[in-house]
Amino acid sequence: QVQLVESGGGLVQAGASLRLSCTVSGRTFSRCRMGWFRQAPGKEREFVVGITASGRNTYYADSSVKGRFTISRDNAKNTVYLQMNSLNPEDTAVYYCAASLVATTTMSYDYAYWGQGTQVTVSS
Repeated sequence: QVQLVESGGGLVQAGASLRLSCTVSGRTFSRCRMGWFRQAPGKEREFVVGITASGRNTYYADSSVKGRFTISRDNAKNTVYLQMNSLNPEDTAVYYCAASLVATTTMSYDYAYWGQGTQVTVSS
């Protein structure tokens, strides 16, 4: 059983930073490709950024977050992080971490395991 627990969300002002954490239970973390997704009110869930099992490669959805958001992982702690800088109101969403044992992918259906989500709200 793989369980994911996110933390670190909150309410911040535009321009601030937040770091989200996602701790994964089980002994498979080092084989998991990890991704962060987000879902804004009234919108579809969207891929934000992912990282390979080794941590050597990262991949971003688009330029809106590249350069501001950084994903990293610590396999010794079974934890993946999302550092978010220069936040703006358009980043307001519930952020989810997800784990895939089968693919390095941006598609949500490839991720079998999901956290419960953490709310990030950015005020202007």
